[in-house]
Amino acid sequence: MIEIIITFLDTALYDVVQVCTTLLEFFGILVLMVTALKCFYSWVKKDTANIRMELAQGIALALEFKMGGEVLRTVVVREWSELGILGAIIVLRAVLTFLIHWEIKNEKAE
Repeated sequence: MIEIIITFLDTALYDVVQVCTTLLEFFGILVLMVTALKCFYSWVKKDTANIRMELAQGIALALEFKMGGEVLRTVVVREWSELGILGAIIVLRAVLTFLIHWEIKNEKAE
């Protein structure tokens, strides 16, 4: 009886994590696309005052959503090789986010 409950809870947890991860990934893509279209529209209108700053902030926010999805995905990892791949992805996205925030800070300083 207890094994059935554990199996059910394991399956439910896996399904919830999959749905939440997909939503976070979708939100990251949505933020990036909306930001890119908004910046492209500003560029077409020749309003180039803050395009770089807006695009960098949008990319940073999108990366944070996607990184949140990867962190959540670590909950259901079953093998060390999967964990290694997820860890590498998280580190790469964290470095990219750090670099973008650094660029934003330097852009604001100018």
